[in-house]
Amino acid sequence: MTSHRDPRPFLEQAILAPSSHNTQPWVFDLADNAVDLYADRSRSLPVNDPDGRELTISCAAALLNLRVAAAARGVRHRVDILPHGAASDLLARVSFGDGDTRTGPGVSSDAALGAAIGERRTYRQDFAGDRPVDVGVVERLQQAAAHEGAQLTVLGSADRHVLAELVAEGDRLLFADPRWRRELADWMRAHRRGDGLPVPALALPITRFVVSRFDVGGRTAAKDADLAARAPVLAVLSTVGDGPGDWLAAGQGLQRTLLTATAQGLQASFLNQPIQVAALRGRLTEMVGGLTPQIGLRIGYPQKVLRAAPRRPLDDVIRTAHADSPSPTADMSSRRRTRA
Repeated sequence: MTSHRDPRPFLEQAILAPSSHNTQPWVFDLADNAVDLYADRSRSLPVNDPDGRELTISCAAALLNLRVAAAARGVRHRVDILPHGAASDLLARVSFGDGDTRTGPGVSSDAALGAAIGERRTYRQDFAGDRPVDVGVVERLQQAAAHEGAQLTVLGSADRHVLAELVAEGDRLLFADPRWRRELADWMRAHRRGDGLPVPALALPITRFVVSRFDVGGRTAAKDADLAARAPVLAVLSTVGDGPGDWLAAGQGLQRTLLTATAQGLQASFLNQPIQVAALRGRLTEMVGGLTPQIGLRIGYPQKVLRAAPRRPLDDVIRTAHADSPSPTADMSSRRRTRA
């Protein structure tokens, strides 16, 4: 890259974003003073995420990290969403330059979140049950989501019970599908692999075997419903629509919410089962005022610091604009036909 500004430090932060099954489905093209963010369809989850909705949300979370990292280093930048249209795998272009400004307000708030990127974890364990989350903190989380065009609906007691039941039902339906179980097992990896759901190396073969061969949905449902019921905060992040632009808003709203939570000493994990099952997703719509639910969240204070999930080397997810490797610009529909 010939630019006077090397974006690699920003990308090192971008790739710390969460992603479904830790697939890390992003690739970055580097050109002079710009980074193009592409969806990497080779890392899709065709059973769990057939439309690429969660894949796009994951990429958008990486985009928000990139924006925050640039702002934290005082680098002015502009973000263009879907510059080639909604059918392209080019999701966003970030241009850097002394004369550029990021579209929209809030650059200083971006910079303030920089330290939270490396501290965020997907916290799948019990939260500290005796520590409620202050109303003012919850309002800041909602403002973070709204900043990116999403809505974070915090559930009251009646809706909390319904969501916990839907999470359990979603677990049972998902695990009943052998294809879904095989896909989940395929993404269980030893930590050294750098991606996927980390499982201790000695336990990996038997864990994969059990998950792929046996329906453990009932046991998983009971555990996840219990975690949901005991969480200090249960929330659903939603958007107005349900297309690529909405998914990009959801992903950036999600990551801004997660970073804001981390800066307040909180952690979160996902309760996406009712959203991944079409028959259940519609039942969440009333809870969120008729919007489209995109992500379910449980939020609270962690009881301990968890090890960070593995990440692939940065060089595995970047290329220069003149690289010899094939361009990732094929549109979504052609890629789906190829996979089929």
